[in-house]
Amino acid sequence: MFSAGCHFAKPAAFASLHGQPCCELPSLQRCFFPSKIAKRVERGHVVFPTMVVAQQTAAASPQLRIFHGHDLKGKDLQHVMARPRIDFESILHTVQPIVQAVKDQGDAAVKQYTEKFDRVQLDTVCLPIEDFPEPQLPAETVSAFQTAFDNIHAFHEAQQKSPLSVETMPGVNCRRLTRPIGAVGLYVPGGTAVLPSSALMLSVPAGIAGCKTIVLATPPRSDGTITPEVLWCAKRAGVTHILKAGGAQAVAAMAWGTETCPKVHKILGPGNQYVTAAKMALQNSEAMISMDMPAGPSEVLVIADAAASAAHVAADLLSQAEHGPDSQVVLLALPGVDLDEVEREVSQQCAALPRSHVASQALSHSSIVSVSGRDEAIKLSNMYAPEHLIVNVEDAEDWLPELDNAGSVFLGRWTPESVGDYASGTNHVLPTYGYARMYSGVSLESFQKSMTVQTLSKEGLKGLGPTVAHMADLEGLIAHQRAVTMRLQALS
Repeated sequence: MFSAGCHFAKPAAFASLHGQPCCELPSLQRCFFPSKIAKRVERGHVVFPTMVVAQQTAAASPQLRIFHGHDLKGKDLQHVMARPRIDFESILHTVQPIVQAVKDQGDAAVKQYTEKFDRVQLDTVCLPIEDFPEPQLPAETVSAFQTAFDNIHAFHEAQQKSPLSVETMPGVNCRRLTRPIGAVGLYVPGGTAVLPSSALMLSVPAGIAGCKTIVLATPPRSDGTITPEVLWCAKRAGVTHILKAGGAQAVAAMAWGTETCPKVHKILGPGNQYVTAAKMALQNSEAMISMDMPAGPSEVLVIADAAASAAHVAADLLSQAEHGPDSQVVLLALPGVDLDEVEREVSQQCAALPRSHVASQALSHSSIVSVSGRDEAIKLSNMYAPEHLIVNVEDAEDWLPELDNAGSVFLGRWTPESVGDYASGTNHVLPTYGYARMYSGVSLESFQKSMTVQTLSKEGLKGLGPTVAHMADLEGLIAHQRAVTMRLQALS
């Protein structure tokens, strides 16, 4: 559900479609190997222009195609596995002036852009958490949030590591210690969905890590207030400040600091393409911040066997498709899966969703892939490196040792992806767009940094010193050499 780049803002091309039912709901693409699978190919990736996808979706269902995994090789396989691309160059062109304005004008710029983009006039931009009244929520909601909090806290607290201490040779002791990042910024999207779950996923591990300053940014409601569900989660988890803004202006405020918003050292959390672009730009600026991970829209890959419920498979696919028109879902169907039944379930369930117009657009560039067996499914899954991986097969645990690339894995018949989105305990801020090959999801370590410590006794320096002095001499760094030899002389 919640990749670092999920909930991409509605592009202008989609604006006229939102709130209007589509004429027909597109089914998942059942693909053989098509000779043309996209409008254009750029740098080895399939490109699905956002505007083209939207127009096709509103007009008619795309022709279904069946794809057999064993028929694809080389670039053709890369093309089928590719995600819809995002033009970050043009987005950065839009974001840079916002980032610079916030740097130069502080709160005034945040107010200006919040009024421009969200149509909200702010009296105050950022306030200490204690300045907000206690939100009043239904008992059922509080109970659900408390269960989620407890599970998230238990899983992330268990990630604490003991200090590492190793005597590498007599008299030479090396240690590795963990410290919290002093100030972190948490971005909790608003816009088309209210996401108190993201507030918990980010603020709970930040509190466990011991971060002293925790700024939570979230777009205000039309009256300038904060969604009470998000506020409850922020208070419960130990957030110190609330920034009443979203978009690039919120990221810039946390990165630079303003009159009311503390400057942070790292920014984490999902956001639209403008939020992601702002994080990327500021990470490479004199603001001196880091970010959690690069990412794109939400996605899920489902592996299903013949005994998997078609209704469950369809529901899992739609749980990600409803996030945004640029989300992507993939089904790897093992032999015996009734693809027609899966398609019927997807069509019927999608039509009944409040966000069917969003899900249908995502389905227009999603696929069903018929695979020959376990080995092929694992190969394709690892190549795709999904944000969410659902393994809805018999003896799913047996598959885990061979699954290498995924943000979060959901094993078995009774583990829908939704449990990880909300309350199982794992974190839902995950790498997407194939970044699961080299990035991990948000964890306790995301809010920590480590430093090494070494201590040498006299005997340790006598034993190690000659090695260091010789290596320094080989590299021509004589001051390094003398820092050792002068001490050795003092010991002789």
